[in-house]
Amino acid sequence: MAERCTWVIAKEPLYVEYHDKEWGVPVFDDRLLFEMLCLEGAQAGLSWWTILQKRENYRKAFDNFEAEKVIHYTDEKLQLLREDTGIVRNKLKIQSVVTNAKAFLRMQEEYGSFSNYIWSFVDNEPIVNHWGTMKEVPVSNEISDKMSKRLKKDGFKFVGGTICYSYMQAVGMVNDHTLECFCHPSNIKIKK
Repeated sequence: MAERCTWVIAKEPLYVEYHDKEWGVPVFDDRLLFEMLCLEGAQAGLSWWTILQKRENYRKAFDNFEAEKVIHYTDEKLQLLREDTGIVRNKLKIQSVVTNAKAFLRMQEEYGSFSNYIWSFVDNEPIVNHWGTMKEVPVSNEISDKMSKRLKKDGFKFVGGTICYSYMQAVGMVNDHTLECFCHPSNIKIKK
């Protein structure tokens, strides 16, 4: 059996697949970047496992995170979302998706894409760390704190430093797979 980061719930295929195929893998697709930003915000105060299990429900509830649709949500739609047991029914977190959609579209317009905007925080290059254990992995850093301040200034909600760092891990802006994990770049064999 392959060694994985110790945070993975090995008996849960959904968690294993997320770890093996998504976490730490660079994402440049704007829609997916927006989805992950919203899901990381939904996670605040909860576990990622809780949100991951509800991910498909979130996609259905929020029109697959198509920001152009989300910005037009009415009070009636928001009320329906607050009654949707398939997602976290926190009023502020639900409203933040609409708020963030508006900010997301502004950043797309200003920077040509949201990807250009968000990846600029790491100079458009993933940061690959070399942690021996998960205990060494920080919950935030100088970059995530800087990102948090800027995102807040640009109108985003639920984007504190810890959420931003978790987001950076989720979309591959930072690779925090530990050294023993088969997903760490040093363990990936390049085919010739």
